[in-house]
Amino acid sequence: MKRRTFFLGMGSAAAQQAPSKYEPAWESLRRHTVPAWFEDAKLGIFIHWGLYSVPAWATPTGELGKVDRSKWFQNNPYAEWYLNTLRLKNTPTAEYHAKTYGADFDYYRFAEMFQLEIRKWNPAEMARLFREAGARYVVLTSKHHDGFTLWPSSVENPKRPGQKLAAGRDIVGELTQAVRAAGMKMGLYYSGGLDWTFEARPIATSAEVRGTVPQTGEYARYVDAHWRELIGRYEPSVLWNDISYPKLAKTAELFAGYYNRFPDGVINNRFGVEHSDFTTPEYARYDKITEKKWESCRGLGFSFGYNRVEGPEHVIASDKLIAMLVDIVSKNGNLLLNVGPRADGSISEIQSDRLAALGRWMKAYGEGIHGTRPWIRPSAVTTDGVEVRFTKKQNTLFAFLLEQPKPASITIPNLSGARGMRVAWIGSKRDLAWKQRGLNLVIEAGKPPMAEFAAGLRMTPAPAWSE
Repeated sequence: MKRRTFFLGMGSAAAQQAPSKYEPAWESLRRHTVPAWFEDAKLGIFIHWGLYSVPAWATPTGELGKVDRSKWFQNNPYAEWYLNTLRLKNTPTAEYHAKTYGADFDYYRFAEMFQLEIRKWNPAEMARLFREAGARYVVLTSKHHDGFTLWPSSVENPKRPGQKLAAGRDIVGELTQAVRAAGMKMGLYYSGGLDWTFEARPIATSAEVRGTVPQTGEYARYVDAHWRELIGRYEPSVLWNDISYPKLAKTAELFAGYYNRFPDGVINNRFGVEHSDFTTPEYARYDKITEKKWESCRGLGFSFGYNRVEGPEHVIASDKLIAMLVDIVSKNGNLLLNVGPRADGSISEIQSDRLAALGRWMKAYGEGIHGTRPWIRPSAVTTDGVEVRFTKKQNTLFAFLLEQPKPASITIPNLSGARGMRVAWIGSKRDLAWKQRGLNLVIEAGKPPMAEFAAGLRMTPAPAWSE
């Protein structure tokens, strides 16, 4: 029998020491290490908000990865892809659009309605909602695929000269200020690969997604200028690009300038280049502890943008949401959970309900989530069939039961308790009795303090894993 007590060091901390100055070369940029704040955060809020939030309509086909790709684009459940689905013609979206607004109603006329609606928005209230859900950072879509910006850019769109393709309020700036005032980090999403003001051909297949990325020098200069403006004006802690980036862009120079100014910033992997701080599976997660930092992103429902068609049956249940967060954290990931506001910035009752449930749970059990790292292994199963996920912090091991324990005692296989080990429910000061039965740890747990969702145990000093 082997007893393993060491903790697994994760992330890029073991990489080369960061340079005093980053050069615009991949070898230099790869020496950037993931900052502690991003490792500690575990939960971020993604926001998809723009012109598509006015019609707010999509067919609730299903989750990405669970829908036949040959049918995906014609029945796209992503409401933020409204313009593309409309351009495909003979789609449910095109039918809805013609019936509701008229077949000749141009998508960009939604800007008039959007400008009126955003006057009602309260950024401080939005930031408070996210903070109470337990989030430590926020990522806002500064520009989605339709090319409409949520900040007053000084960079003119060469394909739409003289047209105002920007929000009348500085949404990026106002939310950045509110998020930071609430004690969270602020990041920005930017659609660097797709811009439908530059490319009008609709996307009907997966192969056409990257095939319609503009590769002209004009577009490369445009997106570079946007990113530099966003960095210079708003100082984001996260650069969250999407759908690749034009090959002619000066990406390495962009990264070096960013890191030299903000060494504790992070960059995602969707620029499609040789360096990133973290990977971004979408509506998916890894099945084991992954050394490179990662972040799973998904909507509360099937869509990122607000979809008025989605009901409770299309939105992830609170217990499954919490179990998903725990599973992701146990494997060295963060969860970037998307909220799609209505055009006026308000959050629907369904989405607010899920955030409130998550917040209640994080208030009770967040000690075992925030600031933790993966343990030697991510999971186990109790002898009565309940899934367990592990996290650790210094010399403390946290064990989360993804379902409520059925008997009064909990038996976790292959754990050997240390002499003097104290076991308690997270957030409780009352110790629980435990004993060793062979290779199994038996805890007289009784009923956990919060009986709705996953329950977490704290063990200090941490038990050993018996192989």
